[in-house]
Amino acid sequence: MEDKVISKADFSSMVDRLIQEGEYDSIEGVKTKDGKYFFGSLTNSGELCLDYDVTLLPPKKYFLPQRETVITFRQGERPAPEPVAEASSVVLIGVHPYDLKAMELCEAVYSAPPADPNLMIRKSKTVVIGVDCLNPNPQSFSASMGFATTESGYDLMLTDIGDSYVVSVGTDRGADLLARYGRAADATATNLARRDEVREMSLGRYEKSLSMPADEIPAILNETWDSRVFAEKSEVCLSCGSCVMVCPTCVCFDVEDTVALSLDSGERYRKWDSCMLTDFAKVATGENFREDRESRFRHRMHRKGKYLLERYDKPGCVGCGRCGLACLVDIALPADTYNLLKEAS
Repeated sequence: MEDKVISKADFSSMVDRLIQEGEYDSIEGVKTKDGKYFFGSLTNSGELCLDYDVTLLPPKKYFLPQRETVITFRQGERPAPEPVAEASSVVLIGVHPYDLKAMELCEAVYSAPPADPNLMIRKSKTVVIGVDCLNPNPQSFSASMGFATTESGYDLMLTDIGDSYVVSVGTDRGADLLARYGRAADATATNLARRDEVREMSLGRYEKSLSMPADEIPAILNETWDSRVFAEKSEVCLSCGSCVMVCPTCVCFDVEDTVALSLDSGERYRKWDSCMLTDFAKVATGENFREDRESRFRHRMHRKGKYLLERYDKPGCVGCGRCGLACLVDIALPADTYNLLKEAS
């Protein structure tokens, strides 16, 4: 890995060149509207916001769309199903470290045999440019999870040091992109010292934190299965699923078939689903093995803090804080629940 430095003016010119030259099907980045941030298609570098706190939806939508067709079919005497696995080439700009770690978990889940071709092809055709989160949102506790920074998951990583960015080159693909479109120089010791300084300063801006090391969470969950914390927290749950729908590490989906009015063709598609919804765990015979709010809330906390970690060796929560921001009754943030369980254990 090597470190470069590029002025903000030159980086803006780099983005404009990427947009204008059309080598990639789309250039996506963080934009703002009405004080909120979201990932969307860029038409010029002036739309790009890299000093944001958190986006409404995570960038996993580029790899796991909210709704995607996976099979089309024609009916008749000999039905003809056709798998659909298509992807555009994308440069994705402005991904925070916690979202990069979340994307690594999603890839681990979907690459487990048999690998999901849809995610794999999108991943292979996407160049990811990350940016350090120097002004975390009030619900974020990613520093406690160890994800305030990352050394993996990106092609290029930017750190704002004033009038320039330090650029960490993570892959050959990132190095090639920077060489062809940017005007970067080798980072100096002064540049790197400033990067370390701004990263350290950002740690003091987190308002939320865990009261224990993150690696203690699975043991705490093991010890507190019957804790009243789950019942008390879930008592006001609306079962709306908002916490899951904004989560960067949730990977569950539902599958549905639709048929055209002509009855001669149709499609099978998948869409994001939520374990916090009432019918998520309902099976064909009508039984629901998590029909009450407490069991669903407990399941979510265990999945975030224990189940995914045990299976994939990657935490199911990266501390982004989106669930806490989305929850109307202020119960969704895992850090708050884990801290209460720690007190009760």
